[in-house]
Amino acid sequence: MPMLKGVVSVTLLTLNTLFWGIPLTTLTLVKLVTPAGRLRKTVQEGINRVALNWIGGNLWWMRRWIKPRLDASLPDNLRPDQWWLVISNHRSWTDIFMLLMVLHRRIPMPRFFVKRQLLWIPVVGLAFWALEFPIMRRITRAQIAQNPTLATLDREATERMCARARQAPIAIFNFVEGTRFTPHKHARQQSPYRHLLRPKAGGVAQVLNLLGDQLDGILDVTLSYANPNPSFWGFLCGQEAPVTLRARILEVPKWMLTANYHAETQHKEQFHTWINALWQEKDAQLDGQIDHA
Repeated sequence: MPMLKGVVSVTLLTLNTLFWGIPLTTLTLVKLVTPAGRLRKTVQEGINRVALNWIGGNLWWMRRWIKPRLDASLPDNLRPDQWWLVISNHRSWTDIFMLLMVLHRRIPMPRFFVKRQLLWIPVVGLAFWALEFPIMRRITRAQIAQNPTLATLDREATERMCARARQAPIAIFNFVEGTRFTPHKHARQQSPYRHLLRPKAGGVAQVLNLLGDQLDGILDVTLSYANPNPSFWGFLCGQEAPVTLRARILEVPKWMLTANYHAETQHKEQFHTWINALWQEKDAQLDGQIDHA
């Protein structure tokens, strides 16, 4: 039965994606030939509505078919006409749908930092491009040593997103650890946290520096799975153990508005101190949740 449920879930996810892929592809082609200005902005708003409907469709059947056991707590004063930076720990691809379960249409259309390889996923990759998600590249230190200009590519993608973000409300989602938590990665990193990987500060620091004065705040999310090895397939099969989601609002510290993470060593150290303290709090919170799971 779980296998059958998973197959049906994949089918529903695929059908919903293909259905909304038609208007998405049509509007993306229109966007390609539309000059910058009011008309292009209207087309972009149409693409955003398609994406919101795709998300809504998936959440509709997931709630009724998979019936995830999610215990969520989040602030009441969230609105879709605000600007937010959402940061979270990362355990599974399921994280994205757990976040959307509680935040869909409560905050603006989300933008994720996505890996360049994901652009090859049919329809979904096109959506990432059309929605102007910041595309991140996996560049090694050896590659940067051979070509130093590669070091700025991710920063430039973030700058473009933040410049566009000033034109309309946005929610920027960032899984700060940069990858999903596994015991192997935890050991390899020699992470000082029990339940978390080391946070990567650069992307968050840049967003807060470029867009901090317009943000309504930072939405800090902590995800905890009763299953120590959660998987997206297990979620689609309806076998995922209970998930706990806790969200709180943090104010953007004023010093971040003028800090230059990439150019000033003292600013980098200050930001690392801030995010490491935040991760220590999150780790302690996970201690309590996992102990009571």
